[in-house]
Amino acid sequence: MSLSLYDLSVPVFVQSLEALSAVLKKAAAHAEARKIEPQVLLSARLFPDMFALTRQVQLASDFAKGGAARIAGVDVPSYADTEASFEELEARIAKTIAFINSIPKDKFVGAETRDITVPMRPEPRVFNALTYLRHGALPNFFFHTTTTYDILRHNGVEVTKRDFLGVY
Repeated sequence: MSLSLYDLSVPVFVQSLEALSAVLKKAAAHAEARKIEPQVLLSARLFPDMFALTRQVQLASDFAKGGAARIAGVDVPSYADTEASFEELEARIAKTIAFINSIPKDKFVGAETRDITVPMRPEPRVFNALTYLRHGALPNFFFHTTTTYDILRHNGVEVTKRDFLGVY
């Protein structure tokens, strides 16, 4: 059995985004139970020069939708990055999952050899889609999902490795 770039991207993004959403639910419950203002957790960061939790979730969403869309050769939707609550972040994740699940599998056929242009600083770069998935989209996606998890764990939210992995 051969694997397509669809198999290596969409199901992986969906599983991890669903797990991320569940972790955010735990964080909201943690804040409520301990009478912590949600903004304390939403603005938390691991180190002063790193993005806060809210931005980490937005970027995880961006790498999932952008990665899947670019590899499939479809337009990447733009999200406003205005989320200010756990509920809004969960809605963004749900919107991202719905988008990547809406991309037809046949759009990924032959993508292994497709060149894609990725906006990067100082100027866009061209990558083979397989290289982009392995060395760009997936590592960046997991960096931001892991950092979100780590911020919450560091702030006392009782999440485990199983929470991070989700259902598989």
